Amino acid sequence: MAKRILSIRTVVAIGIGAALVFVLMRFVPVPTGIPDTNLNLGIAVLSVFAAIFGPAAGFLIGIIAHTLVDLTWGSIWWTWVVADGIFGLLAGLLWKVYKIEEGAFTVKGVIIFNAAQIIANLIAWVVIAPVLDILIYSEPADKVFLQGLVAGGLNAAVVLVLGTILAAGYSRLRVKSGSLKQE
Repeated sequence: MAKRILSIRTVVAIGIGAALVFVLMRFVPVPTGIPDTNLNLGIAVLSVFAAIFGPAAGFLIGIIAHTLVDLTWGSIWWTWVVADGIFGLLAGLLWKVYKIEEGAFTVKGVIIFNAAQIIANLIAWVVIAPVLDILIYSEPADKVFLQGLVAGGLNAAVVLVLGTILAAGYSRLRVKSGSLKQE
């Protein structure tokens, strides 16, 4: 039998994660004062799902959720859809190192998780989104780099606080390997 690329559990997680991220991005946006740039609580959920289920899940959750949000607002801004997907992919690259699923999300895991998400936010929002906006949509550089800096900084802060709390809470609910003993 051929090995599946994504487990059924991961596919279900992608659906649930995309739905949660969509709801938070679409119905709980917090304006920043920068045009078309909101504080995004969904990024915390995206980062945690990526950290638990891996980079493919993170990529797909980011792409699906952002596409649905943009569709409900009237037009898809593909450069930011791609940036959310790339963020999810990058945030999930070290998923095995974080040890969230194993119930062992220690201080070391928290530090690695947050270092990875900060780097992923910088790459996605300060590099990819603005550069693609300039190349594809001919947007003014000063505008899109300001949007990217604000989005990246706020996203990193949201994940640092809310994402870490969610990941630590989920990890505490997991049974640690070897913690059950036969009587």
